[in-house]
Order: sequence, then C-alpha cells, then structure tokens
Amino acid sequence: QVQLVESGGGSVQAGGSLRLSCAASGHTANSNYMGWFRQAPGKEREGVAGINTRSGNTYYADSVKGRFTISQDNAKNTMYLQMNSLKLEDNAMYYCAAVGGWLVSGGKLRYYGMGYWGKGTLVTISS
Repeated sequence: QVQLVESGGGSVQAGGSLRLSCAASGHTANSNYMGWFRQAPGKEREGVAGINTRSGNTYYADSVKGRFTISQDNAKNTMYLQMNSLKLEDNAMYYCAAVGGWLVSGGKLRYYGMGYWGKGTLVTISS
C-alpha cells in the first residue's frame, strides 16, 4: 500500500493558476502509474491527468488538455499538477492516485487494476 497526501488546493479566480502537490510514501516502488482524479458534488469521479513514473509518459482528459500539466520529482517522491486557465468547471476535490495503469478513450482518462488515493485537496474557482 502507498500513502498519498495532497496539498496546494485553495480558492482562485477563473483564468488563474494553481499548483497541486502529492507526497507519496510507503510502497512507492510499485507505483509505476500515478496521477490525479477529481470529483465535484453530484458528479462521478473523473481522471484528470496521469503519468508513467518510470518513462515520464503523460495522459490527459480532453477537458484539461492544454491547460493542466502533470510532472514529478522522483527524488522527492512528489508529483505535481500545474493548473492554468482555470474554469468554473474545474471546481472540485482533487485526489492524488496510484493506479495499475491508465486508459485513454473517447476523451476520458480511466484507470485499471489497483487504485489508491489520498484524502484530497479542495480547489474552488470563483468568477
């Protein structure tokens, strides 16, 4: 099991930027695929961005492509999500995740296999 702790959430005006961080600990050696999910009230959890922590390959949902960038610092066991040009639709609880693998289909980002996630960090967008 891997432990994940998110930070960096807050309140930002539409059009602004925010950077989320995820600190990983525990059995991190087996976390080949990591990324971010988000969930708004009344909505199902959706994949936002994913990364192969070994190769650096990245995966994005169409809704955030071109605006969000996922990155990592393996030396610090930390993953980041740089969010630019934020929209009201980005308002949600964001969760860091370690998964078995990522699947991109129909503009959506999904995971398969095992899945672990943190407690989340809240992102609030205002106009």
